[in-house]
Amino acid sequence: MKYLHTMIRTNDPDASIKFYTEGLGLKLIREHRVEAGKFTLYFIGEDEHGPLLELTHNWGDRSYTIGDQFGHLAYQVDDIYQTCEHLMSLGITVNRPPRDGHMAFVKDPNNISIELLQAGAALAPNEPWVSMQNIGSW
Repeated sequence: MKYLHTMIRTNDPDASIKFYTEGLGLKLIREHRVEAGKFTLYFIGEDEHGPLLELTHNWGDRSYTIGDQFGHLAYQVDDIYQTCEHLMSLGITVNRPPRDGHMAFVKDPNNISIELLQAGAALAPNEPWVSMQNIGSW
């Protein structure tokens, strides 16, 4: 398992990017604008191989407080299906099953969302995952 990033939401991406780049000396590694979802992701870090901070800017006028600004931790796994099966064997609920062979969400005992991402290309869709519905919020 490889730690990938931590996500927080921002109302002011320019100020946030300036803080992390000019203030802390990190780099804006990449930006991903999603028109359909009306959000932009900014990945910040030392380089693209290390852990990153994902700043998420949801377009619109919603403001965030400290309580809802934190998003999730992300980890890359070698086999998303095997990882989810293992977690379920420990009694952990898979809140967003890996129906696409690429991404799943679980929550830790502190109710923190954990995103699991398949290393490399997505695995072929596989049962029982394909027919599973979202179990909870993530």
